[in-house]
Amino acid sequence: MPGNSFGQLFRITTAGESHGPGNVVIVDGVPSGLILSEADLLPDLMRRRPGQSPLVTQRQEPDQPEILSGVFEGKTTGTSIAVLIRNADQRSGDYSDIADKYRPGHADYTFDARYGFRDYRGGGRSSARETTARVAAGAIARKLIAQEFGGKVLSWVSQIGHIKASVPNPETVTLEQVEYLPDGSPNFVRCPDPIAAAQMAQLIDEVRMDTDSIGGIAEIAATGIPAGLGEPVFDKLKADLAKALFSLPAVLGVEYGIGFGCATLRGSENNDYFVAKGASESGQLQIATATNRHGGMLGGISSGMPILLRAAVKPTSSLAKEQPTVTRSGESTTIRTKGRHDPCLLPRFIPMAEAMVAIVIADHWLRWKAIRPTV
Repeated sequence: MPGNSFGQLFRITTAGESHGPGNVVIVDGVPSGLILSEADLLPDLMRRRPGQSPLVTQRQEPDQPEILSGVFEGKTTGTSIAVLIRNADQRSGDYSDIADKYRPGHADYTFDARYGFRDYRGGGRSSARETTARVAAGAIARKLIAQEFGGKVLSWVSQIGHIKASVPNPETVTLEQVEYLPDGSPNFVRCPDPIAAAQMAQLIDEVRMDTDSIGGIAEIAATGIPAGLGEPVFDKLKADLAKALFSLPAVLGVEYGIGFGCATLRGSENNDYFVAKGASESGQLQIATATNRHGGMLGGISSGMPILLRAAVKPTSSLAKEQPTVTRSGESTTIRTKGRHDPCLLPRFIPMAEAMVAIVIADHWLRWKAIRPTV
């Protein structure tokens, strides 16, 4: 079946294309009684929207969400929630030259191989424009986990090109550090290290002036997550989080905890030792680990420690530089991609990553409650 749905109990289904009338998401599984309005969806959509700074694509989209169902008198009804985000600033003519050409790094050829037909306007269904629907759904998931157990999800840019941020303690990064510089001005790069952020912004501007692009790494931290979320075999929490992040456009790598750094360690160096933290407010004994190389997940199940992930995002494939390619009939040619594109995807990738992580956590929370309703 077409893979347009994600999740089990908290389940989203999206539809829409880059240059169609709009993108829509249907969210199933949200319990009744959750206070929800379009205003709750706006902050994350505004962080994802194009045209928000000189460092991103200048396509101008208001990205105003419309809740079509599932909410009555300001509260969720328990039925399907449908959200529509209309497209307003399409320039489909910018893509007429690529109707018969394959853009390097894009899904043009693979879409033809899969369907034998494709919407070439901005990439159609494979465009990152589709993620508006995911971000709207993620905002709902974010509100649900915050209400249910105080869970939070935050992402930031930790690397662009060769420039790496210094973030000594990822667990303490705040939204204010990600969104604003120390002087209160907008942090266009969304890097909590202001020195690195300035260097990253300069690098992005340099590649933009050279009609090129640059990649980087996003880090994601989920805090306040209780121990016990996830399944021990195929539906490991880490597996679903990896799938969620890999399902986003341009993601080429995902790791959690110490990640590939474990390859050089001995078991005695890699293990996180358990410690008792005393009783919680309910009187239940709390167990934690002294370190968090396991990234908040053991055996595919959350440990109660912060869940720490990283996603590697490739440079934008759409370039104004002339590149060699072939036509659908195999004839050699060249291509310059017109249209408006991000010289670096990372600043707008941040709310997308947060959305997918929040959706996975909301789904596994509901699945955990289904088997342990008294928790």
